Amino acid sequence: MVFMGTKDEHRRKELGAFLRSRRERITPEQVELPTSGRRRTPGLRREEVAMLAGVGVTWYTWLEQGRDINVSAQVLDAIANTLRLDPHERGHLLTLANAQFGATEKNCQNLPAATQTILDQLQPYPAFVLNPRADILAFNRAYDRLLTPISELPLEDRNSVWLMFTSPAYRAGVPDWEAASRKSVGRFRSAMANHVGEPGWKELVARLKAASPEFTKLWESNEVLGNTNLSKEVINPQVGRLRIDYTNMWLTDRGGPRLITYTPADEETRLRLYRLAELDEVRTPA
Repeated sequence: MVFMGTKDEHRRKELGAFLRSRRERITPEQVELPTSGRRRTPGLRREEVAMLAGVGVTWYTWLEQGRDINVSAQVLDAIANTLRLDPHERGHLLTLANAQFGATEKNCQNLPAATQTILDQLQPYPAFVLNPRADILAFNRAYDRLLTPISELPLEDRNSVWLMFTSPAYRAGVPDWEAASRKSVGRFRSAMANHVGEPGWKELVARLKAASPEFTKLWESNEVLGNTNLSKEVINPQVGRLRIDYTNMWLTDRGGPRLITYTPADEETRLRLYRLAELDEVRTPA
């Protein structure tokens, strides 16, 4: 059954599901509550969260049920502390509860005119631009040849989350796919807090669920993560394993598109990226 409602109703529904998932992972022992007999509810009960956060049971129940009620930052902070939310989860909670601060879908698609020129100048290092929905908006030849040829895909498939779960070639190039896929979904869910109820996001989630049980399982876990700079490994079918540093650079604000660069983390990777560029030039002469 598809939930048909306004954007605010979708946001409140998402907020309730997130709170419930975080509540169910906290045990009474973790918050020093006594336990007696069998508990039908996994984790904490609603009344226990309300008591620990210092809010009314009815009010907290309405919050989880997605009702239209006023929520202050101080109360949300108390709930976040009770549920032991990490910084990314806390930010996700605040975003869902204050959707008026979210970016619009249109703003997430806009790119500065010089973006492609910058990407091309970064050769032979892979570089690309993602919007918050993980759509690949622009890329250079190095990224196009890294895992799977993006330029040969239809526009609706040029999405890094979609490729993570549906492209065998992309998946083969990710050594620790389980960890990488979990992070991918966590970042995607966190970004969606600003866009709950927007048609493009809902359609992509529905499409991913239909295509991948693995995505569905991770999505239903309600984990959230932020975008951070990091090091990782990928495997290119032509030149082998590459150790790269992954850097985010926002082109507008942090709610908009970001340029991501893959720079070599060691000398061997640098040489292999140059070798990959040479092979590409041989294959596609000017």
